Amino acid sequence: MWKFKTPGIPDEEFERAEKIPITKEEIRVVQISKARLKPGQIVYDIGCGSGSISIEAALQIESSGKVLAIDYDENAIELTRKNIQKFGLSNILVIHGNAKEKIQELEEADTIFIGGTGRDTKEILELSENKLKSGGRIVIGIILIETLYSVLKTLEKLQFESVDITQVTISKSRKTSTGTMMLARNPVTIISATKI
Repeated sequence: MWKFKTPGIPDEEFERAEKIPITKEEIRVVQISKARLKPGQIVYDIGCGSGSISIEAALQIESSGKVLAIDYDENAIELTRKNIQKFGLSNILVIHGNAKEKIQELEEADTIFIGGTGRDTKEILELSENKLKSGGRIVIGIILIETLYSVLKTLEKLQFESVDITQVTISKSRKTSTGTMMLARNPVTIISATKI
């Protein structure tokens, strides 16, 4: 389906559903680049939503790697499965359940994406640290300032290194009857770090 090595699959290529979030394509590109993925890795996508990060990561780690996509919402799980089928991927395992419980059952990861976790981001980050291999990367997409503060404090406490904070604000064009205008999307802060 996606015949390119570069990330950034257009949003309209994904199956969508009302009330199921998708990480927008430009944000996905930055998150994938911050993860520093390579073939053969084990990747978690916690709070997978539509599965867009899972799909992009699965393409980067190739068939020798594996993505574990986790969500507590049955509708998100169903949508992720539809997108996996649409893109013809076989290296994604979809896990339905509470990430705080499921993480403990999983094999160690090279990279962990955290997004769409509601108010549990700090606790999920702490649990993820125990499952992340030494030198592994964590990438967290954040919208709320309170979550940003909490995540930074937790990363400091857990002694992650190479902590990078990038805020991305995207505007997309839209045709109108008189020309083209730019519409701003909500800013997203992306935190990435490496486990010592």
